[in-house]
Amino acid sequence: MGGSEQSVHHPVFARLYLRTVRRRSAGAEDDYRRELLAGLTGQVIEVGAGSGINFPLYPTTVAHVLAVEPEPVLRAEACKNAARAAVSVTVVDGVAGNLPVDDQSQDAAVASLVLCSVADQRGALEEFHRVLRPDGELRFYEHVVAEQRTAASLQRLADLVFWPRVAGGCHLSRDTGAELERAGFAIERQERFTFSPGPPIPAIPHILGVARRRQTL
Repeated sequence: MGGSEQSVHHPVFARLYLRTVRRRSAGAEDDYRRELLAGLTGQVIEVGAGSGINFPLYPTTVAHVLAVEPEPVLRAEACKNAARAAVSVTVVDGVAGNLPVDDQSQDAAVASLVLCSVADQRGALEEFHRVLRPDGELRFYEHVVAEQRTAASLQRLADLVFWPRVAGGCHLSRDTGAELERAGFAIERQERFTFSPGPPIPAIPHILGVARRRQTL
């Protein structure tokens, strides 16, 4: 097992998130999530599974999904959605910095809109590296810092002033793609696009792709 990280409890944000899930899944976001999960096989760990919005989209080639969700309100909803999934899904309590699986035990890991909110992004990525088998895949779908200087400055200002406090610990200005490479992953495929799940959230930069676990950090 990995290191330690504090528990997560954001009940107000979690309930607001649940209100928006249907609108998000009914829109274009499902297309991105299908692309995220396409072709997965074997044992998969999804970290920060939320309410289980990805569960219906997993291909039947997946043997089992271990869905890790630390927020109690979201985890309870994920348990309901796991029972309706076409693949085997087990929902457990846990945090990204201390995943409840053995070293090199997973064929793939999934991170969708979670690396923005973990307290220690580097530590979470090192945990992904630990639990993946040699040459295992990390599938990622994350919003990231803008390439334009003015937009990036506004994102950093929002992170300093208010955004993490109102958005469940989310940060707008993380350069997650660069951190993936620093943490021992080789990015095989990545697309960058601007997307908004709906008002009041503006369109912001996202990345979606596949990273491969290198043999050593």
